[in-house]
Amino acid sequence: MHEAEVDDQSKIRPKEPVALPPGSRVLINLLEPEGVDTALLSEKALGTDWNRPEEDTAWSDLGQG
Repeated sequence: MHEAEVDDQSKIRPKEPVALPPGSRVLINLLEPEGVDTALLSEKALGTDWNRPEEDTAWSDLGQG
């Protein structure tokens, strides 16, 4: 596995040299930048959708038990 960063021009820069033959295929796994909490970033958008009377009605039977 090789680690890389994306520069300010959106180019992928490996942290260590990697020699690949022409035509090589690579698989890239994108990670969130450090310090970014995607749950907090989506909270407002999800809250708008989830905090509706229709949602309360749809899920009301789960509160009974």
